[in-house]
This record gives sequence, structure tokens and C-alpha cells, in this order.
Amino acid sequence: VQLQASGGGLVQAGGSLRLSCAASGSMFCINAMGWYRQAPGNQRELVAYITSDGSTNYGDSAKGRLTISRDNAQNTVYLQMSSLKPEDTAVYYCNAGHYDDGTYNPKPYWGKGTQVTVSS
Repeated sequence: VQLQASGGGLVQAGGSLRLSCAASGSMFCINAMGWYRQAPGNQRELVAYITSDGSTNYGDSAKGRLTISRDNAQNTVYLQMSSLKPEDTAVYYCNAGHYDDGTYNPKPYWGKGTQVTVSS
């Protein structure tokens, strides 16, 4: 699986960005996609994931402000981010994974990462 993420940039607090992640290659054992982020000095954290049937789940930091969606025809997953805060500043990574019994399990397929910087 190859993942190509894009859409990051510099935005003022309160602004919006939309990240995209295009997937290609064999999707065997992949039935969900996720977005992670990693800020300097922090561990990589799961922001949101979406299953092949469109079910979504969000981390506490994302609820109400970030929306994950997918276009199955284009094999693309999106992360719409609004009301951005400086603490959202991080490198955002997309991931291809497997969803089972309420748990998202990341597979070792990662996009390159896209930088999101929110200025105050």
C-alpha cells in the first residue's frame, strides 16, 4: 500500500485546512484508514479513523473540530480541520489499517506526513 498525503500548511488560529490521503496498491487486509499526528517531543497519536463502511471514530482532541471522510471511488481519505488551535500544530500522517471489534489496528503503511502549523 502506498499513501500520499497532502494539504498541510500554515494557518491562523480559528482557520481551516483539509488534508488528503490518496491510497494505491493492494489493499488486502485493509478495511480502515486513519489520521495520526505527532507534535515535537510528543508521541504519535491517533486523531481519527474511518472504516470501509464509513463508520468513524475520533480522539478526544479532534471531536467537534475535525471530520474524517472518504471517497472510495478515488481511494482517498480526507481530514477536514476547522477552528484550528496552536496546539493542533504537528506533522499529520495517514495510515492504512484494520478495524476489528471496535479497535483500529494500524498496519505498517504510512504516508510521508504533512506539516500543519497553526499560528496564534
